Amino acid sequence: MNHISDFFLDPYMGREPYLIVLEAIAFFFGIASVVYAKKENILVYPTGLVATVITVYLFYVDALFGDMMMNFYYSVMSIYGWWNWARVKGNERVVHITRTNTREKLIGFGLFLMTMGVTYGVYRGFGTLLEGANYIDIFTSGVFFTAMWYMANKKLENWTLWIFADIITVPLYAYRGWGMLSLQYLIFTILAVQGYLAWKKDLNKSLQTL
Repeated sequence: MNHISDFFLDPYMGREPYLIVLEAIAFFFGIASVVYAKKENILVYPTGLVATVITVYLFYVDALFGDMMMNFYYSVMSIYGWWNWARVKGNERVVHITRTNTREKLIGFGLFLMTMGVTYGVYRGFGTLLEGANYIDIFTSGVFFTAMWYMANKKLENWTLWIFADIITVPLYAYRGWGMLSLQYLIFTILAVQGYLAWKKDLNKSLQTL
């Protein structure tokens, strides 16, 4: 039991209290964001922005510049998603839950490759000595950003990508000693499975009414 508590508490020994509070706030809003996403509620974006903006600052303080730039990248995509979900025409929402077509799959793959390239460039630009964990981080960054683009356009496949990348990220953050973040991504995984099932149910229902 002590090993478990040490795993979660040791990284915070000697850390500034205000940084711990900020991480707790980011944790709460990150979870809230995924819950709202599962419900197809536009509050996914303002809550998500709170989490990513705080995370940008925390990674800046810890000099984790690659992760910092990626969370800034996520924040920009959240603004796009917020705008896209808010669009209405004739009192009807413009964007509905759908599956990706071939063109959107290709765009998603292009975003995946581009994001990996940007992440790698950021790491190299800040002179980071790349190790195995960094390459995994580069890969998951590509998956996460593609998932965000799919979510911004209400594509069912966004949840498949979230689940895949979350499962990889849980042990990655545990390996780095980030117990709180590892726990957060474990919760994200569970919520993403629920989100997939909820969106799939809504999509099937809408197809039946056509």
